[in-house]
Amino acid sequence: MIRLSAIGDCCHTLPVIRTLQAAWPGTRITWIIGRTEHGLLAGADGIEFITFDKRAPNRSLWEIRRALRGRRFPVLLHMHASMRANLVSLQLRAGRRIGFDRARARDWQWLFTGEKLPPTPQQHVMDGLFEFAEYLGVRERVLRWDFALSEADRGFARQAAAGSGPLCVISPCSSQRFRNYRNWSVANYIAVARHLVERHGARIVLTGGPTELEAAYAAAITEGLGGRATNLVGRTTLKQLFAVIEAADLVLCPDSGPAHMATAAGTPVVGLYATSNRHRTGPYFSQHLVADAYPEAVRQEFGKTPGDLRWGERVRNPAAMDLIAVDTVTALVDRALAEGRAAVAPGAAPARQ
Repeated sequence: MIRLSAIGDCCHTLPVIRTLQAAWPGTRITWIIGRTEHGLLAGADGIEFITFDKRAPNRSLWEIRRALRGRRFPVLLHMHASMRANLVSLQLRAGRRIGFDRARARDWQWLFTGEKLPPTPQQHVMDGLFEFAEYLGVRERVLRWDFALSEADRGFARQAAAGSGPLCVISPCSSQRFRNYRNWSVANYIAVARHLVERHGARIVLTGGPTELEAAYAAAITEGLGGRATNLVGRTTLKQLFAVIEAADLVLCPDSGPAHMATAAGTPVVGLYATSNRHRTGPYFSQHLVADAYPEAVRQEFGKTPGDLRWGERVRNPAAMDLIAVDTVTALVDRALAEGRAAVAPGAAPARQ
């Protein structure tokens, strides 16, 4: 299997692997994964991992070729439509090479595979990945996310979660440097965080990566709350972050990895979606908790409806996030805390509404 990134997509991939293993318990599975993403998946039972470091692509390709020398796989599931993943696929031998259909096979992926999935338009990303199992005849899904957390990881989360009142994780930014158009304003986050503290007695934990933007967001939100927040931005490993999200009662974030980590943890997600289509990349079991301004953003940016655009089209305008009203989000966090985890358990909430 090739799925290099990103964090959310790798979260979607794990249950596909668990589905195949449940159907074929004797099958050995090798997953070629990004080095960063491996930080979350490392140690997952029954999977051989080979990592790709995008910061040193040429060396990584050589190391993958060396690691797989002399091996031939009956099946390659090419689950990542990118040129980088295409080059990785050339480093291994496989009897069957299965990839996406022509419409979804970005970066010429269709040239690197012999078999294509049937065309299936307008799907959630996770449903698209499950198509690989279905193509092989395995249709009963196993929605299991069993990341290998250590006692130290869980201890870190317990310390971060100490205290009374609901634990609310705010991951305010999409960490990718070229995707700042997904980020809501600091003032809006402060307003919602104050609501959580004053109405629910919530404990606020801020999370994110080690970028200057995320550090600045965290400092401003903490100041706006008068210091009533625990700032973990840039201070967690991915496993520690997952443990904190797993312990939380609520996650508030834009279209980013923590939304899908929370799905894996069974934690309700209030997603902030204006620049991307929630039906494609939204938190899988928390679609009813998404603040969705994408249709209006599409109308303002393109003068069209989402149905008139290519599936998955982004609105690359940071001002689009201003279409999400604070009152909408406070109502959703109230609902999420009232409903609890039962409303986002597998099967409780449809992937699309």
